[in-house]
Amino acid sequence: MPGLVSVKTPPRISIPEDHNNHQIRTTPDSTNPKTTPPAQRRPPSPSPSSSRAKPSPDRSSGKKKSPEKQLLLDESSLDNPDLGPFLLKLARDTIASGDGPSKALDYALRASKSFERCAVEGEPSLDLAMCLHVVAAIYCSLGRFEEAIPVLDRAIKVPEISRGADHALAAFSGYMQLGDTHSMLGQLDRSIECYKEGLKIQMEALGDTDPRVAETCRYLAEAHVQAMQFDEADTLCKRTLEIHRVHSAPASLEEAADRRLMALICEAKGDYESALEHLVLASMAMIANGQDNEVAAIDLSIGNIYLSLSRFDEAVFSYQKALTVFKASKGDNHPAVASVFVRLADLYYKTGKLRESRSYCENALRIYAKPVPGTTPEDIASGMTEISAIYESFNEPEEALKLLQKSMKLLEDKPGQQSTIAGVEARMGVMFYMVGRYEEARGAFESAVAKLRASGERKSAFFGVVLNQMGLACVQLFKIDEAAELFEEAREILEQECGPCHQDTLGVYSNLAATYDALGSICRVEDAIEILEYVLKLREEKLGTANPDFDDEKKRLAELLKEAGRSRNKKAKSLENLIDPNSKRTKKEASSKKWSAFGFRS
Repeated sequence: MPGLVSVKTPPRISIPEDHNNHQIRTTPDSTNPKTTPPAQRRPPSPSPSSSRAKPSPDRSSGKKKSPEKQLLLDESSLDNPDLGPFLLKLARDTIASGDGPSKALDYALRASKSFERCAVEGEPSLDLAMCLHVVAAIYCSLGRFEEAIPVLDRAIKVPEISRGADHALAAFSGYMQLGDTHSMLGQLDRSIECYKEGLKIQMEALGDTDPRVAETCRYLAEAHVQAMQFDEADTLCKRTLEIHRVHSAPASLEEAADRRLMALICEAKGDYESALEHLVLASMAMIANGQDNEVAAIDLSIGNIYLSLSRFDEAVFSYQKALTVFKASKGDNHPAVASVFVRLADLYYKTGKLRESRSYCENALRIYAKPVPGTTPEDIASGMTEISAIYESFNEPEEALKLLQKSMKLLEDKPGQQSTIAGVEARMGVMFYMVGRYEEARGAFESAVAKLRASGERKSAFFGVVLNQMGLACVQLFKIDEAAELFEEAREILEQECGPCHQDTLGVYSNLAATYDALGSICRVEDAIEILEYVLKLREEKLGTANPDFDDEKKRLAELLKEAGRSRNKKAKSLENLIDPNSKRTKKEASSKKWSAFGFRS
């Protein structure tokens, strides 16, 4: 599941270019699926001033101005309407020459002040809006994303869309750049809202079926995928396909890109047959356009679908096809080759060929240990996270934990990776829990929960599962009140996202009932009884009684009813016994057997 988080490459914030060379559109490319940089109007060349040819009286006399006097002179010069465009050009030239963004930021800030002073009252200044875009882009290049946010908030308020295409373009660019910046901070919910506003402006200016609208729809769909909002992504991607079907040639590269994203969405929703259909059509389009490496990447995705469908022979064939192309075009030590090794390792583990699986894991790790130039830390971290899941399946949690810790080190300083880091931390929490390091498990889950809340994923099913896991860690630390709060929040989320009959939701019900009883108060015991009665009713009416958990829950309910009727001041049964009726087993055995169906899912 966390792997889905890495679908949308973090945005690259670049210095806006000439406004006149842009239209109201986004243009994702192979390296950066983000929007084009916000549009900017090319500033006019500053008019010559006769005062510049004359030596300053202070300079000729050798006297130095005081700081106060210099400041006053600087401030007064901002009223010159030629100064803003001149300073903005200096800012761009400084960036282009590599002199450093700090000096460029100073020029851009002074330019924005000049544009603001020279603006005609009642007339929105597009030059000011575009200069603010540049200021925000420089802040982002310095890693100061929080400071870029208020600048862009101010910039999007300047244009008046009703005044024509130039104003619409400035507003569209501002919203898209603001969305990118929120994304870099991991604030996916705010990022998506900005993209939606930008799309709305673009559609009003260009119509609903313009090809440039399709590009923005796909861009927004990627953001929804990253936030694990697959229904919204599905709707947008279908709209993109419809537009490209009208405006593009059959089997176009645009259609292939749409279908690859559509396949990812279908796979996440469990519709593997539809995902396979989209990937086959995308592969045919790439073959028609001579994109061999892209065909290999699609073959890898097709292998993943076959693996999910347990069509193992076909999966091996697809993986081997991709491996042959990657080795020939990229070399034996490229991370793309390692990614195929990881998938083969997973396949051979699932088919019981453990020696082959371990061998492929080791081959992939050797490539990640000595990456070729150009390999990104994100690629290595993603691969190590996948391998850690296989080592977890080998029942080697310590080795899996080491790989996850290495992944964390690679990602911790990278902007825009908060959701991915949260996924890694959640997996680390599971590993800590498995080896009995409950305090560290709780800390890892707590950090993951905080990041997911900040990124806007606090309503996803994945977030609910992480809350459940954190609650189990609190149980082991006898922090029962905290565990109850976590299980309650997890129940609310999973009921909404998965429904009451889903296995994860049922697991939280059971955990919550056990926790309520452990709290010992009469009202909490009544709550526990009510929950267990509800679970048994669901199983009897909708799920059937063949599940082995049914008998356990029925016995636990009978015991609670008997004890509740016997004494008001009964001693609360130990939480360990409630979680697992066979209390003679160790905590580790109990958690691994009883709670396996309700545990964290990758």
